[in-house]
Amino acid sequence: MQRTLGTIIGGSLADGLTMRVNAETPLEIIRTGKFVSIVTPQYKFFSLITDMRLEVSHPDILLFPPGEHEQLLMSVLALKDMYATAVVRPMVVLNDRKQVLPVKIVPQHFSPVVEAQEEDITTIFGDERDPSGRYFAVGSPLGMKSPICLDLEKITERSNGIFGKTGTGKTFLTRLVLAGLIKNNKAVCVIFDMHSEYGLQARKEGNQELFVKGLRTLFPDKVAIFSLDPLSTQRRGGSPDMVISLSYQSISVEDLLSLQEELHLHSTAYEAAYLLSARYKQDWLAVLLSHGERLKDLANDVGAHPESIAALYRKLKQIERLPFFVPSPQGEEPSENIIDRMMEFIDRGISIIIEFGNYTSTFCYLLLANLITRKIHHMYTRKTERFLGSHRKQDEPQKLMIVIEEAHKFLNSQAARQTIFGTIAREMRKYYVSLLVVDQRPSGIDPEIVSQLGTRIIAQLHDEKDIQSVLMGAHNIQQLRVVLSSLDSKKQVLLLGHALAMPIVIETRSYDDQFYQAMIQQVKPLHDMINEIF
Repeated sequence: MQRTLGTIIGGSLADGLTMRVNAETPLEIIRTGKFVSIVTPQYKFFSLITDMRLEVSHPDILLFPPGEHEQLLMSVLALKDMYATAVVRPMVVLNDRKQVLPVKIVPQHFSPVVEAQEEDITTIFGDERDPSGRYFAVGSPLGMKSPICLDLEKITERSNGIFGKTGTGKTFLTRLVLAGLIKNNKAVCVIFDMHSEYGLQARKEGNQELFVKGLRTLFPDKVAIFSLDPLSTQRRGGSPDMVISLSYQSISVEDLLSLQEELHLHSTAYEAAYLLSARYKQDWLAVLLSHGERLKDLANDVGAHPESIAALYRKLKQIERLPFFVPSPQGEEPSENIIDRMMEFIDRGISIIIEFGNYTSTFCYLLLANLITRKIHHMYTRKTERFLGSHRKQDEPQKLMIVIEEAHKFLNSQAARQTIFGTIAREMRKYYVSLLVVDQRPSGIDPEIVSQLGTRIIAQLHDEKDIQSVLMGAHNIQQLRVVLSSLDSKKQVLLLGHALAMPIVIETRSYDDQFYQAMIQQVKPLHDMINEIF
């Protein structure tokens, strides 16, 4: 039996409908973000509560409020003269033929507002038990246990974002979404794991279990670890499937464009880098680092300002301290076997986690993420073009999702127009490659990029600029702003966008033994598959 919470007494589509809360309904169960339905003879309006207000029938009641011993008077007033109202925002409409429609009508006066039922939620958000594997449960509405599912096929059609201030569980949310994609084979993922939190076991915040299982542990046949620091991976109880080694020749000037803030380089230094690249092609960095005391000669040779060349040399000298960069002989084509290996894993449907180990500097993360993503995207573009030319289904590339943290450093207004990540975010699904951006400062991301994110998973945010940024392009921004400000700091998120029929606040699914059991399936050891590949 559905509990009736109240009745509709007024309102509009623009400002939301006003519900008078029934006198017998405990106010403690009415909260912003709660999922409810308004019932009429022909329709159900699925809605969110976005605000609440205490009301009285006459203002004089507030001049002489009943004391704590006047319980009889309090009871009498509570029947008719003291009440609460809530703003209810209809998001979608279900007709009597179970069709989900946009909201273009309003319910009649005194329509009852009831708690949504499990069958309603399944109709609107899908069912994880669907044999297509299209839906994946990520949590449940506030005050309910019915699962809310993301449409994984729609998730992979566009780039997406996970946002929240530090400590709200963004890594947990990301791991949860990735587990759904990997389990249901909806996308291959390339994860730039700056703090080694996705592959093997990771620390868990709180006073319960100290560790949670990583994606490699959950899906040993579907996830491979590529490590920049194999000793770090081994100390954490695992071993990398591949050790990353790259050449100086693999670094292009474009890979450095998102490092302007990190390197504090003037634009003239980048102009000098382009001059070096024009003269020495892929050997430009090796030539720069080899000159040392002869930088003036190099500047004269390429027509650059000596101070610009010197500044570029000082800033890029730190690359020599990174052991996974190895110079190739000048004039020879670098053998980028590691990128080829990544593509072979991706072609087999195996997701890749790139662990940085102890190389956690922002400089290292930005450089490697740009370099590897640029090369993978170039290969994917060629694969897509071959597919479009052949029209053969077997040539169609598998959808690829690239996961980056600290996304504002890759996608700020300056970098987004020049780096590969901005290109991917704008192209969306044209070349089967999309982004999953994870960030605590969404206001630092270029507004054009944020507006193109298909689905957004938003944990608690306090900064007004960040809130304004994540809600950009959404309908009913003012109401959603109120909902967002009421989220708890843990395990509550606002979901909105392309992969959901309507915005909704959920309590996130627990990442525990029950979840692990749901992910388990018969697997083939990955080392056997690697032997087959190579």
